[in-house]
Amino acid sequence: MALAAIERDLGSPVPPALRALLLETDGMDGNHMNVVWPAARILEANREFRTFPDFRELYMPFDTLMFFGDNGGGDQFAFVRTPRRDDEVFVWDHETDSRDCIAGSLEQYLSDALGSEGDWYR
Repeated sequence: MALAAIERDLGSPVPPALRALLLETDGMDGNHMNVVWPAARILEANREFRTFPDFRELYMPFDTLMFFGDNGGGDQFAFVRTPRRDDEVFVWDHETDSRDCIAGSLEQYLSDALGSEGDWYR
């Protein structure tokens, strides 16, 4: 099962709200963005972010994050896994390497992402 592989390979549990959504839909697309990736892509993308050699020179480590979606232009959406924060959704800005809380819950994130266009989180 893909969720078990995510937890095993990334070393932390999938947040409960994200787990429930993935079991129900296995991903969700929105206005020119990948609001929630399918479970297989979550695993693949997080592996890449954590192991790609060039990223180690450009960015702070990604081991504390679990990416699960993107805006289609390089910014990524994530849950913080260390310390474990199951509710808040963060955005990683690929140009500045900033990591900012943009939603207090996955539900709020989905509402904002699906109800807006462009870089709605700025």
